[in-house]
Amino acid sequence: MQPPLIRPRRLRATPAMRRLVAETRMHPAQLILPLFVREGASQPAPISSMPGVVQHTLDSLRREIAAAAEAGIGGVMLFGVPEVKDAVGSGATDPNGILNVATRAAVAEAGDALVVQTDLCLDEFTDHGHCGVLDSSGRVDNDASLERYREMGVAQAEAGSQLIGLSGMMDGQVAAVRDALDSAGHPETPLLGYAAKYASAFYGPFREAVQSSLEGDRRTYQLDPANAREGAREVLLDVEEGADIVMVKPAMSYLDVLADAAATSPVPVWAYQVSGEFAMIEAAAANGWIDRRRAIEESVTSIRRAGADAVLTYFAIELATWLRAGPTPPVPAQRGAM
Repeated sequence: MQPPLIRPRRLRATPAMRRLVAETRMHPAQLILPLFVREGASQPAPISSMPGVVQHTLDSLRREIAAAAEAGIGGVMLFGVPEVKDAVGSGATDPNGILNVATRAAVAEAGDALVVQTDLCLDEFTDHGHCGVLDSSGRVDNDASLERYREMGVAQAEAGSQLIGLSGMMDGQVAAVRDALDSAGHPETPLLGYAAKYASAFYGPFREAVQSSLEGDRRTYQLDPANAREGAREVLLDVEEGADIVMVKPAMSYLDVLADAAATSPVPVWAYQVSGEFAMIEAAAANGWIDRRRAIEESVTSIRRAGADAVLTYFAIELATWLRAGPTPPVPAQRGAM
């Protein structure tokens, strides 16, 4: 038998060679840490479905910001958990509401070390748990919700948000908030459009994290998981409306949508490794079914490989620490591993 002339294994022979020819690389600055801040909390409150993740107090938030800056990650995304909710999410636009107070604290702590980002959505603040306000028949009113988004965007900019993430999935939300910010004297505040945000089962643990009071579901405004072209359309619409960055969410179940967005978008494309993706890795690792570190690194690498310029992940600080320390320790070879 003639020996093979083409031997791709030559470039896999050693850790140094594999590192040299790697097509996809990660840097701590490409990682963004989502953080939950709970109004009135006297100590951090663990989230049972997200091991190691907590609802922060303002003091523990400051400590986590300092740790994030030390790890060299690119930014943090803040979510507020208010004590009181109502039908229109009044706490979202209150200058003394938890998200705006937390934003001021985070910006003061972070300085120039990382980008403090804020989530613009009403679901944490409404007593019905939807991402917008409801009409008389109980349906989410798109245009009335846009008015609340406009007010919320200005409130966040005035609190010091350095990037506003529009996650509500209302039609026209990017254009509406861009106009409101420009009119209020905040033309330099950039917008992250959650363009292709799908109605996913993988948000389950997040509902606990923000103490959601959702009634029903969000399928009339978040995307159908069956639709890829619809995701591409939403990305292009957000770009046309003035989004500075666009998002695909969740990440791992929508790598095809992410790859399409990365191939066509003229602005940066990010992806969110959501709570359910995080929880699955933690649960499988806790049971000894997978190697935790390798699974974390592989999962985030796959998101980057599909085209994400940055990744929101609850593993951000830990992963950044590993990246700064060096390559993963070698694993003994296993014959027939698959």
